[in-house]
Amino acid sequence: MPLIREQIEAGYLWCRDLATPAPTPGEVVFLALQPGERDQADILLDWIAGGEQCELLINQSVFPVGTTEELREALAQRGRTVPVICLPDTLQEGRALNDFTRPEHILLGCDDRSGEILIREILRPFNRRQDVIQVMRPREAEFAKLAISGMLATRLSFMNDMVMLAEELDVDIEVIRQGVGSDPRIGDAYLYAGCGFGGPGFSRDVMNLTDALRSRRINTELLEQVLQINERQKEVLFRKFWRHYEGDVANKKVALWGAAFKPGSDRVDNGPALRLIEALWAQGVEVHVHDPLALPELTQWADGRGPLYTHQDGYHAARDVDALMIVTEWKEYWSPDWAMLKNKMSTPLILDGRNIYDPRYVKHQGFTYYGIGRS
Repeated sequence: MPLIREQIEAGYLWCRDLATPAPTPGEVVFLALQPGERDQADILLDWIAGGEQCELLINQSVFPVGTTEELREALAQRGRTVPVICLPDTLQEGRALNDFTRPEHILLGCDDRSGEILIREILRPFNRRQDVIQVMRPREAEFAKLAISGMLATRLSFMNDMVMLAEELDVDIEVIRQGVGSDPRIGDAYLYAGCGFGGPGFSRDVMNLTDALRSRRINTELLEQVLQINERQKEVLFRKFWRHYEGDVANKKVALWGAAFKPGSDRVDNGPALRLIEALWAQGVEVHVHDPLALPELTQWADGRGPLYTHQDGYHAARDVDALMIVTEWKEYWSPDWAMLKNKMSTPLILDGRNIYDPRYVKHQGFTYYGIGRS
């Protein structure tokens, strides 16, 4: 937000409602709409077709595979021949600025030479270390974006599936993660076991990929299993809490540290915190939450669903609780004041949904500790 305000004050950025766009489009138009906003795209196509300034339309919208080509044909039907290319959004929420200014890879769906020259010039200041732009057909770029999300989700769910066996065999899943990640054919990215993934983009991409496969009558068992494992994993902390108290959890008091689906974000969409809170509510548990950014959105989600107590201070949220659950791995949670925390809690029970703590150290501080695939 400070950067946006800075650009507005400098006169480089104007914000307008879609209902009242600028009198004429610029030379380059980025189209970044969400699912269900296809009608908005038609409005903007009319706007582009009404002028002669636009030289390139860049589609970054979350629409089905093939939409970029449809947009180009729709513009042609309106009497305008404009290159339309696809630049899928591969930015990670919470680190979007860094991902944009120092990209590791850029998918470019383009089959028009003039359009490619123009977009390369736009991206040139952010593409100097090495050429990270991969050029392919528009529908290939759209599909590649979905396939990337599907692969990453599969890695996460695979490790979460291994957690169950690790706990049965009394092995530490963190040691297994390091061993698996040390193989150069695999690498260590997205191999962290935890209490499930969420977010507006990641989950949606996997579901969109699944829907695309179903629509063409292609077997989707693998991705459906990925999604099922992820939904199961969102309740793993509740199950550990239930077992610890042998089902006697009514009227217990629990604190959650973290509600955002990932650090650096204020979004809770499809995040594990939502499923966990609903499970706690269903058993009559009093829920207290701290999160550095996501409390406003979480409060809006909870309105009308159940009682939720939010706190601006994590230690205040943990006062007199029967368990503390780590749901989002914000850095401020990694090294708490253990003595203060133990003094605040009614029962020194830690349920670590992100495996950010050393079990031996936490137990040495006088806590009962449960991680994901760790003992």
